[in-house]
This record gives sequence, structure tokens and C-alpha cells, in this order.
Amino acid sequence: MEQSNVEARGLDVRLRGVVCRHGRLEAVSGVDLEVARGERIALTGTNGSGKTTLLRAVLGLHRKVEGELLVGGRGTRTVAEWAWRRRACAWVPQRPAAGRFPLLARELLVSSGAHEAAAAAAGRLGVGALADRSLDSLSGGQLQRMHLARAVGCVAAGAGVVLADEPTAALDFAGQEEAAEVLTSLGVTLLVVTHDRAMAERCDRVLEMAAGRLREVR
Repeated sequence: MEQSNVEARGLDVRLRGVVCRHGRLEAVSGVDLEVARGERIALTGTNGSGKTTLLRAVLGLHRKVEGELLVGGRGTRTVAEWAWRRRACAWVPQRPAAGRFPLLARELLVSSGAHEAAAAAAGRLGVGALADRSLDSLSGGQLQRMHLARAVGCVAAGAGVVLADEPTAALDFAGQEEAAEVLTSLGVTLLVVTHDRAMAERCDRVLEMAAGRLREVR
């Protein structure tokens, strides 16, 4: 029953008094945010304002966090809750790295948990024929499309939130439009860091970060 709810409406995200630090530097300062199930949020702002750090905190990749950060009403008090968070949230990184021992593109798609859906998305995004290529042999745009396809697979596998960090940065104009359409039509909760006006216009709300603080623009 829980999975059908996730697929239909996504998961709500609630941040209360969230503070994130890099060493002694406070990158995110007392952020409060409520995102409804299925809502699409664009995070804008200058580089270094804390946008990516905030997304990584939601996913669980940034651990120096204070305050309350709930996804689907669940925190991260236990190892099991952290593991659930990673399944519940799909991640599209900025400038994705191939890694020291790069996977094949096919293996990246399999890691979504729903290989057929991810492979079909890769085909629609024009990179399906590259599935047997090593990730380090792909261009920046091709690698970004593969990660978008993986996110589609994650949603098919039950993820209720998609977190995307500049998902159109390495794409041309047509590719940006295509990526924006893919992400905003998934039917789950979306938090996307973007400088792309077309992407922001497709979202329900636009928020701006400056010096670690968040304010609503639209």
C-alpha cells in the first residue's frame, strides 16, 4: 500500500531549522521548508549559496546537519531509516563522475531498481544504444542523460522524491527542454537546483538561496 501511494503522489519533505556545515563554515542557515507530495520546487541562487548542500542533506550525503529533516514523515535516526531514505529519493548529480572504476552504463541503469523502465527512458533520451559503453567513455551530456534515465527507473522502483542538481547543465537547448519535460512529468515530488529558466517555469514554486538562507520567489 505504501508503495502505491509513493508512485501516485510522491512523498512530502519537511525541513525545520536545518543547518549544514562544511567544517566551521555554515553553508545552510536555519532553513524551514515544507514541500507537499507531488510538488515541484526549483531552487535558484548563485554558486556557493548552499543549494547543493541542502539537496545532499535531504538525500543523506551530507551528514553535518542540525535540525529536523523529514521525508514522508520519516527521519534518519537509525541505519534502517537512512537506507529507506536512499531508496525513497532518486538523485541526479551535477557533473556526474564516472568513478575510479567506472561502471558500464547498463550497470548504472540496473542500479535504479527498475532496469526496464530506466532502459526505456535511456532510449527516449537518445542514449539507449550506449548501454554497453563504460561511463568514462561518455560525454558530459550523454552521462547526464544516463543519470536522468536512472532517476526514471528509481521512480518506477518506488522512489517518491527526485533530487536533481543542475540536471540540464551539460545539455544543449533541445536537451534542456527534453530533460525538463522528463523530470517535471514524473508525478512525484521534485526538488531541482537550476539556473535554467525553462525548468523553473515548469515548477510549482521557485525558491532562491542566498548565503545559506531560503526565500520564496514565486
